[in-house]
Amino acid sequence: MAARQLTYFLLVATCFLIAACRKTSPESTLLHLREELRLGQLDAALRDADHALELYKKDPAWAARFRVFKSRVLMTRGAYSESLRLSDEPLPTTLGATDTEVERKMVQGLDFAYLQQFDPADQAISEAESLASQINSALSGAVAQTRGMLEVDRKDYARATVAFRSAAAFGREHGLPRAELDAFGNLGNVAMWQEHYDEAADRFRVALDKARTIRATDAESRALGNLGWSYSSVGDFDNAEISFRDAAEKAAKAGLPEDETYWRIALAEVYFQQRRYPEADSLARSSLALAESHDDKNTLTTCLNTLSQIALLTGRIADAERFNLRATEIENSGLDQFGINYSQLLAGRISFGKREYRAAEAAFRKVLADPKVETPLKWEAHARLAQVFAADQQLQKAEREFDIAINTVESARAAIESNDFQVSFLSSAIEFYDSYVNFLIGRSRPVDALKIADLSRSQSLEPSSPPSSRPGSKAPGFDPQSVARRTRSTMLYYWLGSQKSWLWVITPSRISLLPLPPGPQIEALVRSYRESFILPADPVEADDSDGKQLYAILIQPAAKLLPADPRVVILPDGALNTLNFESLIVTDPKPHYWIEDSTVVTASSISLLSRAFFEQRPTSNTMLLIGDPLFASPDFPPLPQAAKELGLLERYFPAERRLELTKERAVPAAYFSSAPEKFAYLHFTTHGTASRQRPLESAVILSPEGDSFKLYARDIVRRPISAYLVTISACNGAGIKTYAGAGLIGLAWAFLRAGAHNVIAGLWEVSAASTPQLMDELYKNLHAGQDPATALRNAKLTLLHSAGNYRRPFYWAPFLLYSGS
Repeated sequence: MAARQLTYFLLVATCFLIAACRKTSPESTLLHLREELRLGQLDAALRDADHALELYKKDPAWAARFRVFKSRVLMTRGAYSESLRLSDEPLPTTLGATDTEVERKMVQGLDFAYLQQFDPADQAISEAESLASQINSALSGAVAQTRGMLEVDRKDYARATVAFRSAAAFGREHGLPRAELDAFGNLGNVAMWQEHYDEAADRFRVALDKARTIRATDAESRALGNLGWSYSSVGDFDNAEISFRDAAEKAAKAGLPEDETYWRIALAEVYFQQRRYPEADSLARSSLALAESHDDKNTLTTCLNTLSQIALLTGRIADAERFNLRATEIENSGLDQFGINYSQLLAGRISFGKREYRAAEAAFRKVLADPKVETPLKWEAHARLAQVFAADQQLQKAEREFDIAINTVESARAAIESNDFQVSFLSSAIEFYDSYVNFLIGRSRPVDALKIADLSRSQSLEPSSPPSSRPGSKAPGFDPQSVARRTRSTMLYYWLGSQKSWLWVITPSRISLLPLPPGPQIEALVRSYRESFILPADPVEADDSDGKQLYAILIQPAAKLLPADPRVVILPDGALNTLNFESLIVTDPKPHYWIEDSTVVTASSISLLSRAFFEQRPTSNTMLLIGDPLFASPDFPPLPQAAKELGLLERYFPAERRLELTKERAVPAAYFSSAPEKFAYLHFTTHGTASRQRPLESAVILSPEGDSFKLYARDIVRRPISAYLVTISACNGAGIKTYAGAGLIGLAWAFLRAGAHNVIAGLWEVSAASTPQLMDELYKNLHAGQDPATALRNAKLTLLHSAGNYRRPFYWAPFLLYSGS
């Protein structure tokens, strides 16, 4: 899909717009109509334009002005052919060298552009430019805007950028906030088409704020939709869903049926990406009926292609082919040039589904032959071509195409600067890593498959400071067994696929590959087991079947490869990131939690672990202690046990090696001014929040400082640290949103990304009553010389072996130890 461009032009000053016009005059009527259009009230503008045409039909000049205005409203609503028919009628000679003629030519140019008739569009816009220059038109900025929109459609982004910047400057100079807004939003479109996702999203957000400020509903709709498009492009489907839904609602309110249909189709694609196939199919089918009544053929072909893709994934190849053939017919007839590559890609997938490999290969190669094909379509075409070669037993060709596809994805991901977009980026590409992993396993190359799997995760936690600048860091080759030796552990590396899942068991002496059930089956068990922790009953005492099944699936197949009392590094995938493996139930010799048998650490990537600096103890025993803040919000009531917890920890760090930020001193800015990079230990005792829509807005809740009382994950990432251990004694410190290739994104991820070696954080809401005891035991063990993993395990066992409620997983299981670099 493509971003929607913002269209608006305003007459600044003409001979007929005078301040002292009467309420019933044609001047005041046109002013009123333009204000309706500015506010996005298109139904009212169209109705009132018809009334004005009837009222002033005997005055050729005014009838012509209202006719041009009506054609412009029709163009804005997406009725391009009807708008062209209306604007095709020449103006009276008295208006031939006026802004009305400039406006008429601009409307014609946009109509032709939206109908993808670029040569007549260029001619009409050129005539508008020439006339505007001759008469020093008040519409010169709008003419530049129109030129930019055509050049975006023709993919001449350099010329489009010049035009939109000119339009923005004109809007600023003449005090036209709407004109400036639209130019700014369209510069976002240019950035998006050039795959500068960070820049595009920033511009769309500014456009959205400006649209709301001036109450321009139509511009608000398009800014929302374009922002959703940028989210969708980088795999952030949760935020894309919200933006597209809001955009469709605003478009309906503004009387923009074409835009409403477009955003509905975009929302259907998001549902598809979220595997909500029945919802996607229903919305796409209802949108198809709307799209067929509009002139925009790109909207129609997009809808048809969405339906084709849904049909493919739900096993209805005949339906997929029917939708695709119809889209292709529209494109081959010259009515839509934007969706050609997407339709071609789907045609190849349909041929592949029918085992027509030569036709599939030809279709994918046709996509790749286009030098301007979008990068996501490029990597998908390479990956699909690899699947064709694999099915046809052309294995070397298949591997080459897989390599190109993955390298293309990784290059695109590396080019993204925004942490928000980096963590979500692989969500729309992870299926191709899965295909490559399964291809290599099928060729009996499990270590190569593991390398590709790990490649998808290795960028997520690259620290803020370059690896080469950190103690003991280096970039060795991919050698999992060496990492197992250095960490003195057995690594359990999980890969959850839609059809097949895998477990690599990595010891210092061997690498074993074990098959697992499909990912959806495992994820359903994880969700069910997590829910049992909030119940009063203890899962072991309640004989919980989910906990037993998960152990039988995830751990038991590897049990014979584990030494007695093993140290295990878990590298989870998907929903497994939300699971504490220590809480799984072992049935032999009697039911008990796996924590009784193993010391567990959670990590993200073997490649990152290979660059880690594994010291036994930090060189300095210094602690930054932050907590027990002042009341900041009714959402975060005082924590009565916070002061007790801080007091307990003071025993393990002498005053000269401890900096405490409590009460009024525990403000967000104090964290940064305290030079956190100098401390070996950081400890937070306070409330924490986790955000699903914006994971990097997860925050530690501190004392108020002006309007601020949150230490955000996005700010934590920006300050490099080298702490041996960061402990987040707060709720949901690990986060609640999981992304493909990145795992859980929240406070723990932020501190690891900033450079912490180890982070302890909670998977869910922690108990204010039991946590001080757990933390006291943790630091007592650390003070006695135990490493963080052993210290945390022994602290948990203290609660587990107690006689009261604290023995239940709800109290000890939320905290996990995450190891970084």
